Amino acid sequence: MNDKPLRLERVSHSFGSLQVVQDLRLDIGYREFVVLVGPSGCGKTTLLNLMAGFYQPTSGTIERSCTTHMVYQSDGLFPWLTVEENIGLGLRHHKDKTSRGDELGSLMDLIQLNGFGKHYPHQLSGGMRQRVELARALAGEARVLLMDEPFSSLDYQTRLRMRRELLRILALRPCTVVFVTHDIEEATQLADRILVLTNPPAQIKDEVRLDLRQPRDIADPVITSATKRVLYQLGLGNGTTD
Repeated sequence: MNDKPLRLERVSHSFGSLQVVQDLRLDIGYREFVVLVGPSGCGKTTLLNLMAGFYQPTSGTIERSCTTHMVYQSDGLFPWLTVEENIGLGLRHHKDKTSRGDELGSLMDLIQLNGFGKHYPHQLSGGMRQRVELARALAGEARVLLMDEPFSSLDYQTRLRMRRELLRILALRPCTVVFVTHDIEEATQLADRILVLTNPPAQIKDEVRLDLRQPRDIADPVITSATKRVLYQLGLGNGTTD
């Protein structure tokens, strides 16, 4: 498999006279977890939409060697469908009913929601709904997950649990992730690489690599150093690490 499922070469995008992304170059590796951070309105979501193919760049090229799936801040579950039916939407490529049923059962095991298959979204907690959304994303043929602040609407304790759940699921079903967040703690706990974007038009201001195994302790010196560096690049710290 191509080890660079996403390549952006000198990508720019504008909405009329408003330049949102400018001359951005980026390679994302297979199974890499890349987090995008930056000021509000800097173009993070626009960049995800470009990667997904929902927008076409004004200039430059985007190469995809595999399919993508977006996971949004507010889950996209259909309220009139059960958990099994929502996940089943991602299994339409399985023509054989037996293999489709087997895969559905495997995904229910993966997200640890056996016994909730007949429930509707309104009967689930926020964290449970996001797990169903992840299962639906993984059910399809997509091997790149584009995640736009998927945990921001959850309370702090649930966000912590969902970070662990996401990493557990990815360990069992590896794929590439591009993840947008405003939460620097979240970024440093999840990312292999953090990209700090500038104010629009968005460019990459800094790249922070975290060569640290999971699970991570937020008190680890690598994490605290990365957090201070990202905050400094965002104009929210003094950049010192002592």
